Amino acid sequence: MSIRLTEVTRRFGATAAVDALTAEVPQGCFFTVLGPSGCGKSTLLRLIAGLDPVDGGRIALDGRPVAGPGLHIPPEARGVGVVFQSYALWPHMDVLGNVAFPLESAGLGRAAARDRARAHLDSVALGGFAARRPADLSGGQRQRVALARCLAAGARIVLMDEPLANLDPHLRAAMEEELSAFHARAGTTTLFITHDQREAMALSDLVAVMRAGRIEQLATPQDLHDRPANAFVAGFVGQGSLVACQVVAAAGGQARLRLPCGSDWTVRAAPTARPGPGCVLLRPADLVPDPAGLPARVTGATFRGSHWDLRVAIEGLPDPLLMTRPQRAAAGEVLRVALRGGWLLPS
Repeated sequence: MSIRLTEVTRRFGATAAVDALTAEVPQGCFFTVLGPSGCGKSTLLRLIAGLDPVDGGRIALDGRPVAGPGLHIPPEARGVGVVFQSYALWPHMDVLGNVAFPLESAGLGRAAARDRARAHLDSVALGGFAARRPADLSGGQRQRVALARCLAAGARIVLMDEPLANLDPHLRAAMEEELSAFHARAGTTTLFITHDQREAMALSDLVAVMRAGRIEQLATPQDLHDRPANAFVAGFVGQGSLVACQVVAAAGGQARLRLPCGSDWTVRAAPTARPGPGCVLLRPADLVPDPAGLPARVTGATFRGSHWDLRVAIEGLPDPLLMTRPQRAAAGEVLRVALRGGWLLPS
């Protein structure tokens, strides 16, 4: 099922938690809504699920209107399943009972419901855990039970509200692989809510970066990283530095820039780029060692396992830049670096 949101609005008093938001989620897409706490992500999920009414705009699932002026289709009639952060499993039921519950509630006989529930448990590799209680499972296993319950309920859209937030880093990485495999097997449309950009980059076909109830940019993970639409997206996705610059010339998706330190070089740019003041995003990989480059004094170093993150100060620039290299550099050491890339933010 596809999801179409048209000017969707939800207010709490004078505050618009979701503010005239328009977007479309293609059928079968793994679509992530990424943003800081309080930006309206979870409210948007509740509107799609039917847990809250819209105050304006329209929602359609697979072309069928489910929310709009004078219309509110209840959650159980929308064909969606929700996986909450807490997983919301019945503690007094065993795993099989939890997964069979929506089938029995829909009128299926107990034996038939349990047979189908076993098949859904097998699909998430939990067939041998049917007799256990949720309290006897790990966080990752409980999450898979919640996913199996969504499938048992006939969900063609699965909505996940920060389902990895309570997991430790090791299990979180394993569950990212589980979720990708689940999505590929089930063929459902998945809408995933998170504030963690690493999760969004790892899992998604499309990512919507959200702020203050609105979408700042909707793009593939690579486009968000390489071509952010504005300073907010550039600062929220990936590492990097924003530097004021002068655009000397621009044409054909490239621009010639000049920094206050006197360096000129060519970067990628939107086709609409024009000469004048600008702001360039420099990722760590855009700063490279060069014996003939600019002097850069190391102000700090952080070990990341496979490399060191270095913060380097270049005379004429107000703030240190971030670069990476295999070896550590001591604070105060002077390196020579050149600029070999970057992205000119659209004006």
